[in-house]
Amino acid sequence: MGRSNSKEQVVDFENSIQKSNSLSMAKLNKGLSLNQMQLFAFAIYSTQTDGKTEFNKADFERKFEIEKYQTVNAKRDAETVFDLKFSNVDLENDSFEFNNVFQSIKYSKGLFKFKWTEDMIPHILELQEHYITTDLSITAKFKSGFSWVLYDYLKSHYGYWHKNLSKDALMKLFSVEDKKTYQQNTARFKISVLDAAIEELNKYTELEVWYVEKKEGRSIVGFELHWSSGQKVAAASTSQMEALERVLNAIEKDMWIYIDLNNNDHRKEATELVRKSMEMQVGIKEGKITKERAKTYLADANAYIKRLEKLLELNNESTERKVKRVPFYNWLEERD
Repeated sequence: MGRSNSKEQVVDFENSIQKSNSLSMAKLNKGLSLNQMQLFAFAIYSTQTDGKTEFNKADFERKFEIEKYQTVNAKRDAETVFDLKFSNVDLENDSFEFNNVFQSIKYSKGLFKFKWTEDMIPHILELQEHYITTDLSITAKFKSGFSWVLYDYLKSHYGYWHKNLSKDALMKLFSVEDKKTYQQNTARFKISVLDAAIEELNKYTELEVWYVEKKEGRSIVGFELHWSSGQKVAAASTSQMEALERVLNAIEKDMWIYIDLNNNDHRKEATELVRKSMEMQVGIKEGKITKERAKTYLADANAYIKRLEKLLELNNESTERKVKRVPFYNWLEERD
């Protein structure tokens, strides 16, 4: 049973990828840069979203907020990702089995095309149990590839709350085992790799991570990683957000008509309903909202616009000044 913390992470499952535990725990043949990890993840995302094995560079740039992904960088990253292999490696022992990830990767005029190997398919498409979900809107905030590596590794150890790793094993996990600076200077390894990754996980994810140093004499020989996981809550669906935006935009469009009523009480009520709808819009723009919150917002927004339409109707019945406009059509009620 894993530890839990008080964090609440709103997970956008429509913006997430799934990978088998064995793939997440795998020791990659080469360490990947952050952009290369993003490229690999977006290939999985494209396949899992609509079954396509292609994507546009512009969509990739938008997903990870990359200002301009040069073709020369795409070539370098695709070449590295193409060499990617995965395996079930025990970090403490000398046993391994490598499998290729891609059959091919092609790029032409902004379009990436790729083919998975048969060995890879079960790890991303035929998932039934023992897999992890990664929200790309969370990992897009990472500035360090080490953060992504550690996040995948800890999430793949579901049910655990600590893990003992030697310094050598941890360096292998981050693919920095050949760097002499880190071999000779553990403090530099901690600051530049381990602490940097933990800081981003604690800041952006549902995990709280810390460690205890394991020493022999004065030398650090290993680390006992500890972590706890917060509650993951489903984010609002695209259809929910589109429906909510439709209602709120309709209120905003006619807000001056709604609050320009003759009856003083009706005008005050309409003004308050418009104010509430505007506050709702601000709250939505500040960040992702949960599925349950969106359901509540949508019910409230529909109630607001119904009442506003009624107040406008009463106003037209009591005055010579008629407002001619097309009333809001709620297609959700038609569907219900």
